[in-house]
Amino acid sequence: MSEQWWFCLKHMRVEPDQGCPNKDRMGPYASEVEAADALKTAAERNKAWQAQDQDDDDD
Repeated sequence: MSEQWWFCLKHMRVEPDQGCPNKDRMGPYASEVEAADALKTAAERNKAWQAQDQDDDDD
């Protein structure tokens, strides 16, 4: 199995599989870099979903 990475919301840092409980983490991600960008990725997705919701409301 390939290594997975997580972003810990409790400690605000990237962790390997062995880390805090999953309830406190975002992931898994395929790389340390992807995990480090977890909050940015989530914010971008939320913005896109909000824009989509706005477009749906305009119909």
